[in-house]
Amino acid sequence: MLNAVSSLKGFGIRAKDGSLGTVSDFLFDDSTWKVRWMVVDTGRWLTGRKVLVHPSAVVSAEYGARELNVALTKAQVEESPDIARDRPISQQMQNDLYGYYGWDPLWGGGMSGAGIYGGSMYGGRIGAIASPLSAPAYFGREAVLEAERGETNLNEGDPHLRSIAEVTGYHVHATDGDIGHIQDVLVDSASWVVRYFIIDTSNWWFGQHVLVSPYAVKSVEWSDRHVRLDIERGQVKSSPPWNPAQAINDAYERRLHGHYDWPGYDW
Repeated sequence: MLNAVSSLKGFGIRAKDGSLGTVSDFLFDDSTWKVRWMVVDTGRWLTGRKVLVHPSAVVSAEYGARELNVALTKAQVEESPDIARDRPISQQMQNDLYGYYGWDPLWGGGMSGAGIYGGSMYGGRIGAIASPLSAPAYFGREAVLEAERGETNLNEGDPHLRSIAEVTGYHVHATDGDIGHIQDVLVDSASWVVRYFIIDTSNWWFGQHVLVSPYAVKSVEWSDRHVRLDIERGQVKSSPPWNPAQAINDAYERRLHGHYDWPGYDW
């Protein structure tokens, strides 16, 4: 099942013994396009504190109630390693969380074998997104500015960790011109992989929305908030039309991938 990230924001996170808070963001790895963390705002329970919860902790979803049930207790979360709100999230911070909860950093969700994209998730087709001046988007924008002023070392942060909230709104460029901006992100709820970007093309192709797979991403420019694709505008205009009011099925995905010559999923 594919879920728009915007629809999951604000979902309650329910532990075995009560509410932990609400989802405020999702962090993904830009080298695998896999969601690595849910950012949970604990609200009045742990005032002023946000915690990271790994997708493998989710045991069920109640869409009507807008809740995700997790295999955790409130005591576990309260005693978990803290994350610094004003610093980039380092690999060491993440390792501390993996060790504390016993989560597997190589967890593959609902995928089998090497993953639905092959050994390196996207088979090496996408360009390198991280750059020496890149910082994790969550807790990281101020760190970028500090780095430009020479005030911090960004190597302390994980250069591949990105915020979906931050990427939303990025301008998208085909090889021959702009096509719009990222309006939302579709995530596979089984594998927790970013499956498509929903692109609002209204400034170029009025009234249209299109889906673009990370297969098409050539680079992401952090400082300029731009995504560059390896497809042309004409390909976008002639792609299978997408109706946001209808669920995406296997037949549509096959047509879409066939049109762009993207590798397929495990349909």
